[in-house]
Amino acid sequence: MKRVVCPGSFDPITFGHLDIIERSAKMFDEVVIAVLVNKTKSTLFTVPERIEMISEVTAKFPNVRVDSWSGLLVDYCEANHITVIVKGLRAITDFDYELQMSQINLQLKGIETLFMSTAPAHSFLSSSLVKEIASYNGDVSNYIPATLLEKLKARLALVHGGN
Repeated sequence: MKRVVCPGSFDPITFGHLDIIERSAKMFDEVVIAVLVNKTKSTLFTVPERIEMISEVTAKFPNVRVDSWSGLLVDYCEANHITVIVKGLRAITDFDYELQMSQINLQLKGIETLFMSTAPAHSFLSSSLVKEIASYNGDVSNYIPATLLEKLKARLALVHGGN
């Protein structure tokens, strides 16, 4: 069985993420979406909330499961018998950083990285951008699943005190 991991913060998951996940699900037996646990990173949603939202919007893919990890991704891969990491690339700036990571992951544990270019319709999209637009009451309905819109709006209202 060929298993891969799609790691990230997914705060929140976007159509860009889902594009990479769906395409990976067509190529591999199992896709594990690994949600980053990083206490130094400020996130809008907790890890359990992100896992729940991702599980909800990926339920249509029978070979996709959601998990979380803390620490080195290669250690997670080794512990879960995963030999490939799938990373979506939006621009050359993503490539510079991800190339370094892929080379160190290969050297540390022999874990390969597959780079997948994002679909042109999503090449500009990031969770940070979605949160910023939504925080100013901008329309993000073209960027995240409809089932997550209200959750995002409610959380932003809570964080910003209803402003």
